[in-house]
Amino acid sequence: MPVLFHHDLAVAVLGSGSRGNCTYIGDGQHGLLVDCGLSTRQVTRRMEAIGLGGAPIDAVLVTHEHTDHVGGVRVLAKSVHKRIGQPIPVFMSAGTQRALHPRLLPERVDNVSAGRPFRVGDWDVEPFTVPHDTVDPVGYVVDLGPLRVGVFTDLGCVTRLVQEKLLSVDIAVLEFNHDLEMLVEGPYPWPIKQRIRSRHGHLSNEQAEDLLTTCARAGRLKDVILGHLSEENNSPEKALLAASRAVCRAGRKDIGVHVARQAEAIDPVRCQVPMEARPGRPASVATARVPSQAPLLEAEAEQEVLFES
Repeated sequence: MPVLFHHDLAVAVLGSGSRGNCTYIGDGQHGLLVDCGLSTRQVTRRMEAIGLGGAPIDAVLVTHEHTDHVGGVRVLAKSVHKRIGQPIPVFMSAGTQRALHPRLLPERVDNVSAGRPFRVGDWDVEPFTVPHDTVDPVGYVVDLGPLRVGVFTDLGCVTRLVQEKLLSVDIAVLEFNHDLEMLVEGPYPWPIKQRIRSRHGHLSNEQAEDLLTTCARAGRLKDVILGHLSEENNSPEKALLAASRAVCRAGRKDIGVHVARQAEAIDPVRCQVPMEARPGRPASVATARVPSQAPLLEAEAEQEVLFES
């Protein structure tokens, strides 16, 4: 029996952290991965483990060239090609493509530009600029009619554009990378600590908490998945405490808070999208409750920093 029906949507973080990142978004008819820093075997096993075995993968959206986000994409795309008989598109910015080692480049690469939406099946995908220490990084919001899902990781600071995008989504994967005290007192060399704390590094729990508080108050967000936790400089308990404070401060205890893991997938967040819902046709969205663990121009928006460490 199929796991997903009609336009019921599943968002599943298959792995998140410095050893590999991959998020699946699918509705039973279409599906995509945001980043693929895991091996094809791990992607397959982890999807099977959470009831998504055999779910379609129509495309991969790559955020940037770091190996923990793109290391497995070439082999996975080749495997899917063999199974379905045609190459799947792997979307990335031209800068990311240029920065990739040739051995990591998949068979088919489609370039994207921040601020220029494109289509994958019935879905609109919006790439947007993010502040990170790579050539041309982007984040993504995926729009399925009334439902919007966004991935917001590998951010050194919160820009107005990032906040605008987070305000527009129903489900977010949001970076809670490090606890500042653990980072400062931890074993990393000082230059690496400075890089992590920089405007092009990673979000601290405190920065992410402030951002989540602001966006939760707006009322749209239904579920947040805490992602890219550092195994050395953070803990699930610290990240969850920060996120729980945020939703409480916002008066939004109804928001589902979930913590992604590095070594295994977490259960999908599922949303029921009515069959009549199509892009451009409004409809209500019901989020299936997984037990909770607790307009500027882009060129201007990306320059304005709201939260820094």
